[in-house]
Amino acid sequence: MEAVDVHRLQFGFTAAFHYLFPQFTMGLALVILVLKTMALRGDEEANRAVHFWVKIFGLSFALGVVTGIPMEFQFGTNWAPFSRASGGIIGQTLAMEGVFAFFLEAAFLYFLLYGEHSIGQRGHWLAALLVFVGSWLSGYFIICTNAWMQHPVGFEQQPDGSARLTSLWALLSNHWALVQYLHNMSGAAITGSFVVAGIGAFYLLRGEHFANARRFVSVAVVIGTAASLVAAFPTGDWEAKLVYHHQPVTFAAMEGHFQTEDSAAMVFIGQPNMETLHLDNPVKAPGLLSFLTHQRWNAPVKGLADFPREEWPQFVPLVYYSYHIMAGLGTLFIGLMGLSLFFLWRGTLFTKRWLLWGLMLAMPFPFIANTVGWMTAEAGRQPWIIYGVMKTAQGSSQNVSSGNVGFTLLGFMGLYLLLALVYFALFLKVIGEGPESGPVRSEVKPMMEGSIR
Repeated sequence: MEAVDVHRLQFGFTAAFHYLFPQFTMGLALVILVLKTMALRGDEEANRAVHFWVKIFGLSFALGVVTGIPMEFQFGTNWAPFSRASGGIIGQTLAMEGVFAFFLEAAFLYFLLYGEHSIGQRGHWLAALLVFVGSWLSGYFIICTNAWMQHPVGFEQQPDGSARLTSLWALLSNHWALVQYLHNMSGAAITGSFVVAGIGAFYLLRGEHFANARRFVSVAVVIGTAASLVAAFPTGDWEAKLVYHHQPVTFAAMEGHFQTEDSAAMVFIGQPNMETLHLDNPVKAPGLLSFLTHQRWNAPVKGLADFPREEWPQFVPLVYYSYHIMAGLGTLFIGLMGLSLFFLWRGTLFTKRWLLWGLMLAMPFPFIANTVGWMTAEAGRQPWIIYGVMKTAQGSSQNVSSGNVGFTLLGFMGLYLLLALVYFALFLKVIGEGPESGPVRSEVKPMMEGSIR
């Protein structure tokens, strides 16, 4: 492998592992705020739920901070030419993320964890609100950074090749950033709600902490249903149209659309064949891709073969499969949460054993969907690190060899494995202790008996 490929692999690994935690904490911050609002209106079970989930939030927040630090250093070690060229742009948003958003979130997290008795219920609700605002504001500044790399605006290129910011407002109001942010945060809300619903379902199946678990599931199902729908439409549709108009070669790779044709079909299942440039065993809907992109059933959609080969993403099958896994899981989320909401409305959700199993077992899937969604965006942007401005190979540090990066990558993998084991041990400890200090009489017969015990 060339050095640039190993640089990409290392940054991709550290970024993917790191983002497991922010996507969860951003989604969980929304759930906690909703629960605390219910508690402020007199719901004691919601307040006890807040006490439980803030411990999980604090643990996940700490791991997110620890795993995010190496990424900052990699800008200077692995991507020094990129940092020199774009530091005047991305340095703005990364600095604002640290100064405004991160410190806001971190400062009020203390009051959320330990300050309820000293600041009162209204003060505790305000702390929950500010932690939520800080976490979601942090997400926006990071998205602005990535959106500028996807669709650079508000800058001019200097004679030495560096980019100079000409409009901070253009950077912060980048249309790509606004759409990407809405889509990304709906994904985070899905992650938070699925974990809360899954843990609640776990307790219900064991016949423990019934009152708390019922509150977990009911709140999470409502939030999860709304977030799943928003992730698909309108934000997913907006994001796909942005890619089509500004990165058409990426769009063609995502859809596995190799040949330009009128009334282009949307493929649901199929395997891209890079030798013959077509999809094997496709299951598709005729004309649907043309309609979704142009609102006309017979509109032409340009295929991958009509773009110069050097403009193609390096790994077209990776882009294709990542996108379709994300879309497929998104459909699953809508179905599972929608069905759960229906039975919640009917008042029978907490007795539907098979559906509680589904909610519990589905907990890992939002993490997978968010990860492959980012893989689609980042692998699809290639061969550009700043789309249309700088190639990825130009942004890679030439004097850092693939052997050096490979060695440190192994070190990161070992360290992150250790951190993951510690995190899961502490996470399971909190889950084992439960949301209540003492045993509570179960209101339903245990549904799993000894299968989990």
